[in-house]
Amino acid sequence: LAEALAHYELLEQQQQQQQHYLRPSHSGKDLSASSSFIYGDHVANQIYSDVTSVRSLASIGIGSTDGRRLVIRRVPHTPHELFNMVHPPTPPLPGVDDDDNDSFLDPSDDAANLKPRQQHWANKMQFVLACIGYSVGLGNVWRFPYMCYKSGGGVFLVPYCIILFICSIPLLFMELSIGQYTGRGPIGALGQLCPLFKGAGLASVVVSFLMSTYYSVIIGYSIYYFFTSFRPDMPWIDCNNRWNTPDCWVPQRTKDVIAPNTSRTPSEEFFENKLLQISPGIEYPGAMRWELFVCLICAWLMVYFATWKSIKSSAKVRYFTATFPFILIIILMTRAVTLEGADEGLRYFFRPNWSELKNANVWINAASQNFNSLGITFGSMISFASYNKYNNNIVRDTVAVSVVNMLTSLLVGVFAFATLGNLALEQNTNVRDVISDGPGLIFVVYPQAMAKMPYAQLWAVMFFFMLLCLGLNSQFAIVEVVVTSIQDGFPNWIKRHLGYHEIVVLFVCVISFLFGLPNLIQGGIYYFQLMDHYAASISIMFLAFCQLIAVAWFYGTGRLSKNVKQMTGKAPTLYIKTCWMLLGPCLLFAIWVLSLINYEEPSYHNGRYKYPDWAYGIGWMFASFSLICIPGYAIINLLRADGRTFMERLKNTLRPNIYECRICGEHHCEHDFPEQEQYMLAQELSGIYKPKDHLDPNASINHFNVGPKAGYNPMHLQREPVDLVYEEKTQTEEDDTHLPPGSTPSTSTAAGNNKC
Repeated sequence: LAEALAHYELLEQQQQQQQHYLRPSHSGKDLSASSSFIYGDHVANQIYSDVTSVRSLASIGIGSTDGRRLVIRRVPHTPHELFNMVHPPTPPLPGVDDDDNDSFLDPSDDAANLKPRQQHWANKMQFVLACIGYSVGLGNVWRFPYMCYKSGGGVFLVPYCIILFICSIPLLFMELSIGQYTGRGPIGALGQLCPLFKGAGLASVVVSFLMSTYYSVIIGYSIYYFFTSFRPDMPWIDCNNRWNTPDCWVPQRTKDVIAPNTSRTPSEEFFENKLLQISPGIEYPGAMRWELFVCLICAWLMVYFATWKSIKSSAKVRYFTATFPFILIIILMTRAVTLEGADEGLRYFFRPNWSELKNANVWINAASQNFNSLGITFGSMISFASYNKYNNNIVRDTVAVSVVNMLTSLLVGVFAFATLGNLALEQNTNVRDVISDGPGLIFVVYPQAMAKMPYAQLWAVMFFFMLLCLGLNSQFAIVEVVVTSIQDGFPNWIKRHLGYHEIVVLFVCVISFLFGLPNLIQGGIYYFQLMDHYAASISIMFLAFCQLIAVAWFYGTGRLSKNVKQMTGKAPTLYIKTCWMLLGPCLLFAIWVLSLINYEEPSYHNGRYKYPDWAYGIGWMFASFSLICIPGYAIINLLRADGRTFMERLKNTLRPNIYECRICGEHHCEHDFPEQEQYMLAQELSGIYKPKDHLDPNASINHFNVGPKAGYNPMHLQREPVDLVYEEKTQTEEDDTHLPPGSTPSTSTAAGNNKC
């Protein structure tokens, strides 16, 4: 307000010095008594209302042009008017209103979720760290080594790289493109490009939500191990603890001694007997593990306070959680390759068994690991890209994230197999006999290996702190995609019932925490393995296939390429477009069919425990939660679409529903920026923001700068050397006789006013 008052004083001083340029009013009153106040923009041939930015008023006060030729009809002088100039009222967004309709599926939400997001990353580094932190997560530490071992060692890298370059990188580029272009999460982005496949975006959110329920359990395990590592004698070193059984056996490096058939290492017994207190099977759920319950609460508290302010808070946390693990990975890898027996493990990792390429499961595992490591089809990459600025170079981001993810996978593989080689030497056995499936690799094998190192406590603390950071990075992204999708999909319902972003984040965290409690009972590890197999593996390739079909085929590779060129200035290469149209869908469909033909039921303890039939039914129920979203949402959209016949409805649901600015008709323009909201066209405000076209037939208009719908010039902030002229608004044609010196009367009142 003080700044506006100062500008007004400067304006009055300049008016006193230039009285001969001011036309006296018809009523004989002074300038401030006039009743209407309008700015005329002669660059864009538009006239604006009296609600303008302080920046424009400052330019008037100091006598600069600011790229416009302005005509002042009345100067605001009341406190209310001056306050509105400093804080102009923001018109309501399209579709967001305060009506009394409390329906969760509010039809107006479909219009409200089209407008691009106005919150952006503070800098490019925050976006890159978010993508890298999510892709280089827990999956690279425990899933990649196990998949590599399960698929024959080094031969796994061949299909892994093929799928990476044909499917994963083009898919990542596509997700970043549609997220940045639409400015929406996965539901809103796919709903705009191809409404019929909007369910594919919802399916991604469902998968992310299911993952959040059990990924947080890994964070809880890491917290428990992290604090236990500070004890003087780490409890997984020997067999002298109350939870150890007679089968406990400490590995000894003796050629004549091998592990008994029923032996179990101290780290294995600590994980199963102390941490989990594991039951014989999923049929015996057992009691709640209250120590893990407290650790899970701590994990969700960290997740909540890191994400409660959306990217403003989580981006700052990622500066540490996304960079520090890389330092620890390099340190741990350097230490692992110096262990005795590491060469044997590395030989198993890099020596391919080419006959395994004929095995369909190798390709299935490679595709599953690709999508899990890069975070494709989980919706997080689309959500991250929706916070980008419109002209961000996503090509470099795609290359950076893909290269860092691949190098990290190789580094983790070297660390894992070097450690396994040392364990094989300690136990006098082969590398293939010491690895464990699931989370047992990071909580059984790695602690056992680090217990033999000098300064074992230091290495254990560093390792489990690294797991904690990696788990938090993954959990941040998963929670953010769920929260973003809820806010994008149902903005009116959120506004009426939850109100604040912090409440939405709290709601998601509490629900995910409650759904994760079954993992904390004594039989919870079986439930964990079941969820990981069905919720995050079965449906991933099918979701990726549907996403490619929706965007590349129905929306069109040509349209998407044109959108990318609008954002970055360069269209995608022929290689990328070929992968979108042909290679990617064919390869994904073939792998998905092979996964159904060669379906293997999940097990635990490397196949020693088989689930009952009803457990498999629960697993398929988890998988159906995401898969059913695609046909279900397609049917809903067909029923709600306009058209008399089925084909008309189908065409309407396949037609893109891209957001267009209500001022200039463009998808992305300066009116979407918060600092330019005062120029938005809102009919609810009685035409205050509605631009008025010039009536002079001789006025020339640059159609390139003028929007196709409203004739508004989106480039009105460009600086041009024009003069600033002051004029009082006239009401009748008689005012044409009172022209400033040197001016020429116009043929009509309206034309004359606008020419001035």
